[in-house]
Amino acid sequence: MNNKKTLFISAGLLIFSALVVLLIFFTEPTAKSEGATKITAMLVSVEKVHSGTFVPEFITTGTVLPVDNISLSAQVSGEVIERMPEFVPGGLVEKGEVLLKINPADYHNELALRKSELAQAQTNLQIEMGRQNIAEQDMALISGDTLSEKQQSLVLRKPQLEAINAQIQSAKAAVDQASLNLQRTVIRAPFDAQILTQNVTLGSQVALGDDLGRLVGTEAYWVQVTLPVRDLKWLKFPKGDQEMGDTVKIRNLSSWEPEEYRKGFLYRQIGALDPQTRLARIIIKVPDPLGTSAENNQPKLLIDEFVEVNIQGKPIENVVKLNRDYMRSNETVWVMENKKLSIRKVQIKLMDAHFAYISQGLEHGEQVVTTNISTVTDGVPLRVEKDTTTNTR
Repeated sequence: MNNKKTLFISAGLLIFSALVVLLIFFTEPTAKSEGATKITAMLVSVEKVHSGTFVPEFITTGTVLPVDNISLSAQVSGEVIERMPEFVPGGLVEKGEVLLKINPADYHNELALRKSELAQAQTNLQIEMGRQNIAEQDMALISGDTLSEKQQSLVLRKPQLEAINAQIQSAKAAVDQASLNLQRTVIRAPFDAQILTQNVTLGSQVALGDDLGRLVGTEAYWVQVTLPVRDLKWLKFPKGDQEMGDTVKIRNLSSWEPEEYRKGFLYRQIGALDPQTRLARIIIKVPDPLGTSAENNQPKLLIDEFVEVNIQGKPIENVVKLNRDYMRSNETVWVMENKKLSIRKVQIKLMDAHFAYISQGLEHGEQVVTTNISTVTDGVPLRVEKDTTTNTR
């Protein structure tokens, strides 16, 4: 009897517990969704773009090269008897300035000897002219009509006269050559130049063709750079030496101050691509590379120096200018339109070192998304900082 009673009590407790659990389950409050669309909108930064006419800037690197670069050679042999103080590495000389003098004694003697030979030949001509007169008189005494033309020429001594005239011409040429060799004992700078190397000094014995030193012109230097072929149409090259091409700024980021630069101009386009990079080769001309005539203290260019070059191209009209960092894959741009993401395919007219110039697909005043977002799908809700502030009020 007691066991049955215990069993009924236990079953009643189980049924009561089940009823309580069911009551709790069916009476649990339901969560409501409020403002879910505001929470899922991604926070981004945007930048308003502008259209107009802009000047592109191409940035590249290049090497400084001399325009005039020669090895000074001896045109006569002899002993160096004088060396000018400026004929040392680093020395600056002007056009026509004396650099070296070779002992001229032998060349003075040679010139005197050649002049005496010329005087002797001229004296022989005078003697021959006298003989010519006698020959003409003899010709008149005989019957000249009976002689052939060749016989008359021999009687009148025409071959002897031609030989003496040839001797005179040869003697004059010898005098000119001796005079030229004497002038060449004084070695002068062929143009305004800087001395890079000096191979002889006082007392040196030089022979014909010996390398005396290396000179580079200081009127201008070249900087050779490379650019993609597609960018060439945006550059202006001069049509002649009197014109100047597009303006160029040259900097040495490793040696110069950040605000220092040299000004140059586009000069020529080399008619062959670089064999290694397949890029177009361009020559930039930099006047007064050593800054000798500049009023302010400009940095000097050095031969073989590695520099950065900023080239200003032709103006581009009716385009939208956009930082190239905001260009996405496959030439697309992310635009915030009606607080939603719009993926735009754009047409790029030109892309320089910093910006993309877009001709189609993006309009003036539109907001470009500058934030890198994970979900990239057309129509994704977006919000900017001011929208977040509004939602939290």
